[in-house]
Amino acid sequence: MKNDKEILSSLIKTVQMGQSGIRCVQHKAKNHDLRQALHDQLEEYDAIEEKAYDLATRRGWLIGALDPSVERMASIMSRMKLIGGETDSKIAGMLVQGNTKGMIKSLRDIHRAKDHDSQVKTLAYDLVEREKENIRQASEFL
Repeated sequence: MKNDKEILSSLIKTVQMGQSGIRCVQHKAKNHDLRQALHDQLEEYDAIEEKAYDLATRRGWLIGALDPSVERMASIMSRMKLIGGETDSKIAGMLVQGNTKGMIKSLRDIHRAKDHDSQVKTLAYDLVEREKENIRQASEFL
């Protein structure tokens, strides 16, 4: 079982992984609509991250950030996956995969919660809904 602080920490790291992934590929997108979708998704992640850190501060919880080595590995993997043609389709596929992983992680955390802080749970569900929308948007570019 995870407590609310652990869920919020996991949520922040999931959001930061999404931010990192988008930053790795957004400059490679050729399609204007895909670039806009990436920009919008990054702004949504930024807003969720800000809400999560604000909530942690109000609760008196100190929550760390995503390990920089994880971000470096993701960047390397992203660059390798984008080698060759069909860049926009590859970016979209990576987004679908990343958002699916993030959604699964968030849902598992929600279902494994032993505490029931409504604000943490609401933010976690907001992230799940964001991930679903990101998958829908990205699937248009596959």
